[in-house]
Amino acid sequence: MDRPNEDDLVDVDLYDDGSFPEYGFLQAPGAVAVFAALRGTGPIPETGLVTRRQLRALGLSPGGQEPIAGLTWRNGLRKAWFYRIELAVPKRTPTLAQEMALDRAMAARQTCPECRRRYYACLPLRTQGRCDACEKGFEPSPDTVMIPAPDTHRLAA
Repeated sequence: MDRPNEDDLVDVDLYDDGSFPEYGFLQAPGAVAVFAALRGTGPIPETGLVTRRQLRALGLSPGGQEPIAGLTWRNGLRKAWFYRIELAVPKRTPTLAQEMALDRAMAARQTCPECRRRYYACLPLRTQGRCDACEKGFEPSPDTVMIPAPDTHRLAA
């Protein structure tokens, strides 16, 4: 019995009809122009394929469109979707009420329940239950603690 040559083996996907292309890093149409736009060395291209993160960096969102291609890297272990840049729409800006709700949520994660100081970073409240200054008994540095904002504008950003 003859053993087939390894070069003759073909990986067949029964559900792949060939209509969903897969690209590697910098192989998609317009990928080089998109990277130049993200670095600020070129204009935003009119056409091409971009990932969701690249759309966000350009101030756009997919706008309800379905992905049309895939991006694979690290020998197929990592994957992302490509969207058409010409069908993308500008991303929405949050309302003041949405910003205030986000600020309240972040304040809950950044405020120590003991000393009531609000920090710029989130605190380990699940594990420690309080800030490092209260846990270890030292005064926090002034560049880590937020200065209270006036009552008219309570947003941290």
